[in-house]
Amino acid sequence: MQVADRLKNTKRNSGSVQIALRYGLWLVISFIMTFSSVVDGACPFAVSVICVSNKKQLPFALVGAGTGYLLFSDGSQTIRYFSAILIAGIGALAIDIFSPKKQAYLPMMMSFLSVLSTGFVMNYREANALGDYALSLGEALLALGSALFFFRSVHCNLRRLKYKALPTADAVCLLISVSVMLSGFSFLSINGIVLSRIIAVFAILSATRYDEQRWALVASLSLGFALGISQRESLFLIGAYAFSALVASLFSALSTFSVALSFCLCMGFFSACASMGALSVCAALESLIAGLVFVLLPEKFSDKIREAFESRKETEPDGSLRQSLTVRLRFASSALAQVSESVRDVREKIDAISRADALGGEMRMVASEQFFSISELLEDLAFELDEAEIFDFKTAGKIRRMLGQYEIYPENISVIANRFDRLRIEVSAPSGTVGLDSPRIKGELEKICRKSFEKGRLSYSPSGMLLSVIEKPDYTASFGFAQYSAEGALCGDTVKSVNDSKGHMVFIISDGMGRGSHAALDGAMGAGLLSKLLCAGFGFDSSLKIVNSALLVKSSEESLATLDCACIDMFSGKCEFYKAGAPRSYILKNGRLSRCELSSMPAGILRGIEFAKRTAVLSDGDEVMMMSDGITDLADEELEELLICDYPTPNEKAQAILDLALKKSDESRRDDMSVIVIRLQRGNYRI
Repeated sequence: MQVADRLKNTKRNSGSVQIALRYGLWLVISFIMTFSSVVDGACPFAVSVICVSNKKQLPFALVGAGTGYLLFSDGSQTIRYFSAILIAGIGALAIDIFSPKKQAYLPMMMSFLSVLSTGFVMNYREANALGDYALSLGEALLALGSALFFFRSVHCNLRRLKYKALPTADAVCLLISVSVMLSGFSFLSINGIVLSRIIAVFAILSATRYDEQRWALVASLSLGFALGISQRESLFLIGAYAFSALVASLFSALSTFSVALSFCLCMGFFSACASMGALSVCAALESLIAGLVFVLLPEKFSDKIREAFESRKETEPDGSLRQSLTVRLRFASSALAQVSESVRDVREKIDAISRADALGGEMRMVASEQFFSISELLEDLAFELDEAEIFDFKTAGKIRRMLGQYEIYPENISVIANRFDRLRIEVSAPSGTVGLDSPRIKGELEKICRKSFEKGRLSYSPSGMLLSVIEKPDYTASFGFAQYSAEGALCGDTVKSVNDSKGHMVFIISDGMGRGSHAALDGAMGAGLLSKLLCAGFGFDSSLKIVNSALLVKSSEESLATLDCACIDMFSGKCEFYKAGAPRSYILKNGRLSRCELSSMPAGILRGIEFAKRTAVLSDGDEVMMMSDGITDLADEELEELLICDYPTPNEKAQAILDLALKKSDESRRDDMSVIVIRLQRGNYRI
């Protein structure tokens, strides 16, 4: 019970400290605003702060402003501003009580009237000239505008800032408010070198180097205005800061030194042209000091500044997501067109030889089934996009700027992280783009993303080219294969290995019916179409339906092919087996051999066939051995004795398996033989 009470007291005390700090901040800000002055000593900003405070914050703001005006104003100005903050305090209290809806125009009008009325009364009592009334009106308008900026800053949702989505208007108001507060420290100087102006130049250089050009200009105008209106001689800073930032932004893509040098040279030019004597010299020296600090800043601090600026950037996800979807569907459409052309070409050649009749009703049924197959293909693409947890638009913008330096101008860039935080980059560019897959580009991508990447894979289509780059996975796969042709030079088995650019290695053995050229044609067609569809982003089940339909309508003669697939996730080691009429495979895990034997139908016989599936999890040093039925016909004991043996490379092991099969089989009854041996190895690629 005592422990629970202590925890409650601790939470209560920490909450009290936070409340005290929050209200104390109002006291400090209002105090600082009393010596944030403009030309001729006008300082209405503290009045604006009071007008935007609520009834809880009001006492602290009044104390801070009252103390400041008592200390830093003199004579009639003290009385005038004291009266203004009293009027503003009464008005702010009334607004908070009688107007629960937070609207900017009420504190704006209150601030305007407080400063205007006290200014006019003072001018009337002192019988001042008409020009003094105009100055009071200008000061009241300045108070009105300041109240707007302070109101938006106070009521902006800072939680949204934390989540990188602060609206642009609120960010501008917040920046102007901070600039006005910074001008209050102009009295801190050493021989005319003002600390607040050095901080301002450093902030402008940071925005120029690490943020967008528009924000560099907004920062320079805000800080230049706040610091420039403090005295007549420094008004040139408004234009000097803005133009210097504009010139420096032209060099932001080069280096930190280029940005600082160009800014300092421009400030030196403006300071010389202004001819303000010591102030001109000090302005140039302040820029030089800030530039040196900016260039010599340690990397860990510059990285934090970069992250702070980048976290504020707004993004427009809908457009980028639509572009990414369009690119994927375009390449998927191209893959389907290639499938259609392959089937048509094969069928025309076979029909020219056999003079076969049309398949009639069978073809119509197959064509009808294609509507369902295409529906499943699109569902696979939708699932892939649904798995993409994050579309990193900020990083995509960095990559676009980097490629521009190499004169590569992509049409679209997608940086996608899935729910396992695996990064994939897809860059689509016009046909004929040179250097997109160069090692230099890969190195730049690794610098931007701070990850190690596999070598990129380029895909081509009539609409352009697509570079796919994935993060280097935890595992690598070394593999070897061996084949034997039972009849002629063409083997009836086709072996393929595919990297789908999403962290999966897919191995395929397709065994065509019979032996020789006809079997080779069916096997090559089955493996080729399946690999193209998988690379286009389709799933195994929907791809099998397309391959099955293609084999059914290829010719009037019977065409079939077995499909044996192993899909290995190179990040997790998960291995998925997909078999359509294929013989057993073997898994050697931690020295123990196990079979993967599944019953299923080959492609090309019946409509509506499905893969038989099994999943295994592999680790470092484990092996997967896939083979066609020409090898699995051997006696189990002899074959499995060899499979558990250790060989230096997968290729040597595959050849040894084939040699055993040739030795133990009757030459007159041999079938085509193929074997793949895959060995998984762990790598350490994390940066």
